[in-house]
Amino acid sequence: MNSISTSHELASDPSRTAHLAAFQQLQQNGQMHDAAAHLARALGLRAYVVLPFRGSVPVARVLVLQSILAGNALIHRFLDDRLFQVHVLLVEFWQPGTPLPEHDLVFNAIGDADVREQALVQGALILQASAAPVFNPPAAVRSTSRARNADRLQPLHGVRTARTIPVNRSELASDALPVTLERHLFRFPLLVRTPGFHMGQNCQLVESNDQLPGVLDQLPGDELLLLEYLNARSADGWWRKFRVLFLDGQLYPVHLAIASHWKVHYFSAEMANHAEHRAEEALFLQDMDSVLGASAIAALQRIQRVLALDYGGIDFSLDADGRVLLFEANANMAVMRPASDSIWDYRRPAVERIYQAFQQMLLERIQPSPASRADLPIGKTSIQACNQSRTLSA
Repeated sequence: MNSISTSHELASDPSRTAHLAAFQQLQQNGQMHDAAAHLARALGLRAYVVLPFRGSVPVARVLVLQSILAGNALIHRFLDDRLFQVHVLLVEFWQPGTPLPEHDLVFNAIGDADVREQALVQGALILQASAAPVFNPPAAVRSTSRARNADRLQPLHGVRTARTIPVNRSELASDALPVTLERHLFRFPLLVRTPGFHMGQNCQLVESNDQLPGVLDQLPGDELLLLEYLNARSADGWWRKFRVLFLDGQLYPVHLAIASHWKVHYFSAEMANHAEHRAEEALFLQDMDSVLGASAIAALQRIQRVLALDYGGIDFSLDADGRVLLFEANANMAVMRPASDSIWDYRRPAVERIYQAFQQMLLERIQPSPASRADLPIGKTSIQACNQSRTLSA
């Protein structure tokens, strides 16, 4: 639908015009969840998107809950389109009474509890109409906000979390700042960030009162997070950040990023420039238990049990005593396949193990299949065959 026809239809349909006006007003007020629902009605958008399927008969029909806004886990890359028929339901566009498509299981891909709480509430309402197994139930994801995680994971043995407090921008004004810091027992240096952003975006280190006004000028939004700064610099002067995935109750190593600065992310860690860092990561991927140690592995298992996610993960470092320094733990942890350059060949087996384990997790919990699909080769053999085919054709 082009913009001219859209404008004409809106102008000739009072109900659509009203929805568009509601969208604009709610958007200005920052009520993005409700705004998206009105935009869908104004433009006549459907709640469902059916992804292409290249197989003959699907071994599983997957209903994926997703927000039209940001904050979704990138699980589509795991769903091989020769095995899985996928319907994506955009929860902001759903209207009560809309029937769900036929499905064998549900995966809630709404992963950011800090900014998508309303979408998670909506997702829980939608799932009342489904009897299929649900992965990452919305209620479990809602408990993974940064502030909630800081509170509930701090008591765990072997874990250190950053004290995390939601604040209004006005509480960080120069005249209010001393009271705010004292009330929450904060000291410099500290972190200030806008909720809902990842990969270090809109997260700043503040080392003194004088730096704070300039930092606030760079951050969007009135609702901010004040975080304790956990110094994860190792004795050799480098910063390390491990990523471990929690998948169906098991731990899987994803990557180790080693950087010369505190804001560590794999894409900015310059791992390609340091063969010794790649060798260290390879050892972590091959023998995670030995690299982290029994105490840290036990701490990660405690975190996994508290999070209670089918799919989730944690970014962390280790302090001098071997404790887990938790940076982030939620359902939004991405697992990216390495680039084609041969220097990353050491990473491929670990990533492929995760892909196969994800698919197997889904297939093991499928409801009894219809007779028309009863003879399909569901299980590890069919998964491995598809993965091998994909690898050969890549």
